[in-house]
Amino acid sequence: MVVIKSPHARSGGLPPEGARAADRQSRIRARHLIRAAGKALARVLGLGSGLFGGMAGTAQAVDLPPDHAEAMLHVYDGGGVRAAGPAVLIRKSLFNKVSLSATYYVDAVSNASIDVVTTASKYSETRQQLDLGIDYAVRDSLIHVSASSGKEPDYIAQTFGVDVSQEVFGGMTTVNLGFTEGHDAVGRKGEQGYFDHAEHWQYRLGATQILTPRWLASANVEALADEGYLGSPYRAARVFGTLVPENVPRTRSGRAIKFRALGDISDWFRGGSWGAGQRHSMHAEYRYYWDNWGIKAHTLEGGYSRYFGDKWLGDSWLRFNRQSAALFYSDNAPVETLYHTTNRQLGTFNSWSLGGRATYEYAKVPGRYDIKLSGSLEYVRFDYQDFTDSRTGKPYAFNGALLQLYLTANF
Repeated sequence: MVVIKSPHARSGGLPPEGARAADRQSRIRARHLIRAAGKALARVLGLGSGLFGGMAGTAQAVDLPPDHAEAMLHVYDGGGVRAAGPAVLIRKSLFNKVSLSATYYVDAVSNASIDVVTTASKYSETRQQLDLGIDYAVRDSLIHVSASSGKEPDYIAQTFGVDVSQEVFGGMTTVNLGFTEGHDAVGRKGEQGYFDHAEHWQYRLGATQILTPRWLASANVEALADEGYLGSPYRAARVFGTLVPENVPRTRSGRAIKFRALGDISDWFRGGSWGAGQRHSMHAEYRYYWDNWGIKAHTLEGGYSRYFGDKWLGDSWLRFNRQSAALFYSDNAPVETLYHTTNRQLGTFNSWSLGGRATYEYAKVPGRYDIKLSGSLEYVRFDYQDFTDSRTGKPYAFNGALLQLYLTANF
C-alpha cells in the first residue's frame, strides 16, 4: 500500500498552524465563490419571470428584492372563456432591512364555457385583487408576510401568509418554511349577502442547494386542507341523465411534492456556430399531487433560456400534465350517491402547453436603474377523457392562448 502524505505533513501528522489557517481560508474563499456564483446563476435564470413569477426556493435568503415597479397586461382566450386586464406592482426597500410591496390586479371575464352554455347562460364579470407584502432581512434569514383580498360580484377571498427563508451551511443551502390561511365568502348572483363560506390552509417546506457554481437544485413539499363550501352554486351534475345540483364533500386535504433543477449550460455551446459567447440555461421540474378525493396529478416541465446579444433574453418552456378523476366524479352517474359532480376539472384529463417569452433591455444606467420590456405567449391544449360534450357526443377538448405584456423598472 502506498500512502500519499500531505505536503504539510510532519512527524506529528498535523500541518503547521499557519498552513492550517491558509487551508481553512482557501476553503472559505472557495465556498464563498461557489455561493456567489450560485446566487448570480439564480438571478440570471430568474430574469423575465414576470409580475407573478420569480424563482421560489432559490438561494437568495438574505438578499432583499430590489426596488421595483412593474405593469402587466394579460389576455386569455380558450374554452369559451375570455379574460383580460391590467396589473401593477410596486416594491420599495427601507433601511436595507425591509422591503414593502403592493400589487393591484383586475380581471374582466366573459364566460361562455361548456358548463355555462349547456346548463346556464353566458355572463360577464370583473374581479379585483389587492396584494400587500413586507420582507424583513435579519442575519441569514428573510421573513416575508403577505395579505391579499380579492372580490367578485358573488365571491370574496382573503388570505394571509408567512414565509421564512434561512441560509445554512455557509449559504450553500436555503431552507424555506411557509404557511397560508384563506377565508372565502360564497354568494350567488341575484341574491343579497353570502350563503356559505370556505376555509383554506397551506403548509410549505422546501430546500434549495447550490450544487456547483453553475447548478442549483430544490425540493419542496406542500400540505393543503380545505373546509366549507367547495363547489359551485351554478354547477349541475348529471345523474340518470337528469341535471341535479352539484354536491361535493365539505372537507378536502391534499399533498404535493416538487423537484426542480436548473443550471447554466453556456459551456455546451463553446466553439459552436450557434449561441457561442452567450449565456444559456435550462431547467427541469416535476410535481406530483394527490388528495383524499382520489385525484392524482403529474406535471412535468422543461425550459431553455438564452441571451441574444447584450439586450435580448429569450425563454421557452414545455409542460405536460395528467390528472385522474375524483372518486365521486361522473359524466353521467348510473347510480345516485351522496356526492356527485360533473365538474370536468375533477375528471380525467391530459393537458400540455408550449410557451415563449422575449425580454428587451430598453435602458440601463449601472447602479441607478434599468428598464425592460417583455412579452410572452403560451398555447395550451386540454383533452378530457371522461367528460362528454353534449353538443357533439364526443369527449370534450379545447385550445387556449395566454398573452402577457410587461413593462419593468428596477431602481
